[in-house]
Amino acid sequence: MSEARFAIGIDLGTTHCVLAAVDLQASDLDEVVDWIEMIPQLTAPGAVEERPLLPSFLYLPHPDELRAEDRTLPWGEQPPFVVGELARSMGSRTPIRLVASAKSWLCHPGVDRRAAILPVEAPEEVQRVSPLQASMRYLEHLRTAWNLRHPDALMAEQDVVLTVPASFDPAARELTAEAAAAVGLGNHLVLLEEPQAALYHWILATRGQWRKQVRLGDIILVIDLGGGTTDLSLIAVTERDGSLELVRVAVGDHILLGGDNMDLALAHAVRAKLAGQGTQLDPWQLQGLTHGCRSAKEILLSDASVEAVPVVVPSRGSRLIGGTLRTELTRDEVARILIEGFFPAVEASARPATRARAALTKLGLPYAQDAAMPRHLAAFLGRQVEATRNLAGFENRLPENASFLHPTAVLFNGGVFKAHSLLDRTLSLLNNWLTAEGAPPARLLEGADLDLAVARGAAYYGYVRRGRGVRIRGGTAKSYYVGVESAMPAVPGMEPPIQGLCIAPFGMEEGTQAELPPQEVGLVVGEPVRFRFFGSSVRRVDQVGTVLEQWAPEELEELEEIEANLPAEDRQPGEVVPVRLHAAVTEVGTLRLEAVSRTGTETWKVEFDVRGEN
Repeated sequence: MSEARFAIGIDLGTTHCVLAAVDLQASDLDEVVDWIEMIPQLTAPGAVEERPLLPSFLYLPHPDELRAEDRTLPWGEQPPFVVGELARSMGSRTPIRLVASAKSWLCHPGVDRRAAILPVEAPEEVQRVSPLQASMRYLEHLRTAWNLRHPDALMAEQDVVLTVPASFDPAARELTAEAAAAVGLGNHLVLLEEPQAALYHWILATRGQWRKQVRLGDIILVIDLGGGTTDLSLIAVTERDGSLELVRVAVGDHILLGGDNMDLALAHAVRAKLAGQGTQLDPWQLQGLTHGCRSAKEILLSDASVEAVPVVVPSRGSRLIGGTLRTELTRDEVARILIEGFFPAVEASARPATRARAALTKLGLPYAQDAAMPRHLAAFLGRQVEATRNLAGFENRLPENASFLHPTAVLFNGGVFKAHSLLDRTLSLLNNWLTAEGAPPARLLEGADLDLAVARGAAYYGYVRRGRGVRIRGGTAKSYYVGVESAMPAVPGMEPPIQGLCIAPFGMEEGTQAELPPQEVGLVVGEPVRFRFFGSSVRRVDQVGTVLEQWAPEELEELEEIEANLPAEDRQPGEVVPVRLHAAVTEVGTLRLEAVSRTGTETWKVEFDVRGEN
């Protein structure tokens, strides 16, 4: 690694971006100096303020809406778009010009994430951007803000740790890394899962005392509930050479359920209240109302003295703002809708409800069908009941009749849990489940800054990567497989069966590679083919080269397939070339697969699809 002065942590969040740093010259944990970098941004036309959070919103103003000088940033640029606080406030009034939730779109396999599709359903006069471009805009703003304050330590020359949800698939990780590389941050970049970053921050905050708060055999449940996603991880406290060690043993599915859903639920409640008064809102007004409910919710949940907050409902207009309506959101409404709707009291056996979907649907994000977060948590713990069975030191710690894995400690993260009522409700439900199975209640690990923990933990991880401090062993969050089609005679109405060939086992570390054992595998070149990939969060013992003839639906999940036409070189189109496979997890944390001819003279690289064009 090159000599960098700082490790920079970037939380590229669904709702906010945060920038933190650690001075790498510290010799031990007691000397570590970390801080949150204040981010200059427009907060009103022509007005710039420094704030610790950069709202993850991009506004595309009408040419008559803002003068060039109204968009002037401290570094002299006058971009035709607005990022940050002003973007959020303008978008709440004119939502047809607002790009939001770009991070969620970036991991949506059902769309072309390089295509200009945002804002969705915006009129033709609004110039759209892609989810990738929106992410680049946020990173570019953070990079330039840092460089303005640190001209002698440019961000591109520092160690940059960019966080992603633990549940991001390889394609979403690849796109995130590409967005960073596009703005010049690819040279010293690594990706880190957000729940791990939150735990790193907790370790840093304890200043070396973390070993006094956890013990050998602990299972730490990290619940990260942010603006757009719910991320669940399990980390075991193990021992190596007489010292405690942390090992990530399980990661949940990518669940699009978070603060955005809650804001929308509040907006629907307010719309129903207005409808009862004879006022009907159109879809774009509902979107604007949703942004207004977000601000009202944050005030009501953070200040117990406030009983009601006024909410402005914008009128629809593609150019400028017309008349507005005013209503209010009360504390009782927020408590009833959020607690009972999103955190209902359920049993540990509860599972998320599903429904048959309509055949035709509008373009949108694949939100979770069930809004009850405890059901998703119960499903995750139930699915991971075997996660520690084969972990040294954990063989007999879980009763044989346990229906779910029993966490012994909980770390909360994400802005949603700034509402203590929601945190207390979640912890109470979990402990009720544990009590019902004769297990002790889980301890609360306190001290995390819910808005800033991920960025600060990411920066500290940059320090840890240099061989100092405690490192959480993680690697790939799932086991990954490539489909190999069986050779068989044609049978009417039957496709050749597919075997699953393990190319990366659970926990394969970043920067490592593996050559699969010799297999009779042929690669079709010179004609259109498709690669099928699978992932598993429960098959932990499979090794590189393990072949699965069959599997249960809950064991393997099919990922986005890749369509390709591999170059034939001097071969005939459709020729089958005997190859050996070689897999690698890059330093950034993305998965690569290579097919090398048996002669060793030809190589075909196969990467997870990041275009979404299949």
